[in-house]
Amino acid sequence: MATYIVGDLQGCLSELNRLLAEVSFSPSRDELWLTGDLVARGPDSLGCLRRIMALGDAATTVLGNHDLHLLAVASGLRAPKKADRIHDILHAADRAELLYWLRRQPLLARHEQHGFVMTHAGIPPQWTVSQAEEAARMAEAELRSAHYRERLRDMYGNEPDAWREDLDDLERLRFTINAFTRMRLCHTDGRLDFEHKASLDDAPGGLSPWFELRDHHEDPPLVFGHWAALEGQCKQPGIHALDTGCVWGGSLTLLCWDTGERISTPCPVYL
Repeated sequence: MATYIVGDLQGCLSELNRLLAEVSFSPSRDELWLTGDLVARGPDSLGCLRRIMALGDAATTVLGNHDLHLLAVASGLRAPKKADRIHDILHAADRAELLYWLRRQPLLARHEQHGFVMTHAGIPPQWTVSQAEEAARMAEAELRSAHYRERLRDMYGNEPDAWREDLDDLERLRFTINAFTRMRLCHTDGRLDFEHKASLDDAPGGLSPWFELRDHHEDPPLVFGHWAALEGQCKQPGIHALDTGCVWGGSLTLLCWDTGERISTPCPVYL
């Protein structure tokens, strides 16, 4: 049995299938973890959803910002973005089943045997992992509830940019979703910044990647995607970056947790 973790798919199904074939992945024996953003800008978002859902308990994915945007578009709360390729999902015969399944995926997942914790974008400096898990479970319950459309509507916005105990329920939900699905750089006091998405070399003064501000925590291994500009590189011990920019002409990367080996396959420029 092997545990594999793959970075953001963004609709790149053929690249995923190529990697799984290379490692002879078997859902009866192995497990596949995914850092979120199954859909959006690659050529086969519908196929990615169907493929991962069909793996059942052999697959664990977390929600990414593009996954949540798809749910908002399907609920009539947002228009598709210009680069989105989600039309096939919205008009699929199994649309309702796929979207119901997607809405019930977690924001944070912890591997019981290996102990690593996976989110799409990371864990903000203010939280311990236990606090992050508690916040994730509360937000997940809202997204799975009968009033999920209202919660999808409420998630948009950049404020609050810091966690405080006096935040109301809507503010807590928005901060939690932003932290888990949109975060990259933070101010030294832990406030989230949403303006800058480039590489660390181009980061403005006074901003640091979220993982460099977690030294005061005793974290388990953390796995994330979302930040293609990192090209899968992170020098912080115990932090594993897996988004290698598949839709930008980069690659899709698969990490074998058991051996530490990374396997990548090149991708065309889809954007």
